[in-house]
Amino acid sequence: MEQQFSSVWTRERRTAKSPTLSRAQIVRTAMELLDAEGLDALSMRRLGARLGSGTTSIYWHVANKDELLELVLDEVYGEFEIPDVRETTWRSAVSSFAYSIRQALLAHPWVITYIGTTPAIGPNAMRMMSRLVTTFDHAGFRDLDQDHAASTLLAYVLGVTAPELSWRAMTAKAGLDSNQLNEALQPVVEKAAAGHPELAARYAEYRCLDVDTARALNFEFGLTCFLDGLEARLNRAASPPMPQGRPAPGADIEETGEVRR
Repeated sequence: MEQQFSSVWTRERRTAKSPTLSRAQIVRTAMELLDAEGLDALSMRRLGARLGSGTTSIYWHVANKDELLELVLDEVYGEFEIPDVRETTWRSAVSSFAYSIRQALLAHPWVITYIGTTPAIGPNAMRMMSRLVTTFDHAGFRDLDQDHAASTLLAYVLGVTAPELSWRAMTAKAGLDSNQLNEALQPVVEKAAAGHPELAARYAEYRCLDVDTARALNFEFGLTCFLDGLEARLNRAASPPMPQGRPAPGADIEETGEVRR
């Protein structure tokens, strides 16, 4: 027997019996708990205690913890902002969107575990993807290329931000800031790179860098390369093919540099 897909967004929303507890209130309080203490801290019992309500009242709004996380995840998607491409360039819109994702992930580090594994079919997620696809359509991408551009962008932002979140978790656990932890790790790194002088020299340079600034510059570098690649792809697609039989530029010049007669 096939298992039926279940989502908080696919079932009919019930009218709450209690006027004192709303879905919005539950979602907001759950997000506060997740931001403060992480995924392991979230339970219906703890959430009910924070709300000053029993778990039964929560279950009237959501069937289980998975549905609750779907709701909270869509709230985070609501923080992903992308300007109207009609009011700016497509590169500027996509860049702003990428930075808003990074900012949201840093503000809600627990969420990266659920992006891509939890259905993103809530109203904020749909609005976000619609605006992003429209932006790539305006840029000149067509059909599946729009989806490919969008998914590659999301993959880049998630991929480059995940190690940053892990680093921040490590600094919090150690009770140090980024630069202090970087300094504390230097002897270990130098010892590990002892047989690789080219790496040792690079790691020595890192000692003088502000870690958070370096990560921000790294994000900007990768994003610029991504956008440059998309633009180059668009330019190639827009270039008219050269007529057959016509010599390529420079074909009338000998290897010696002399012009053929």
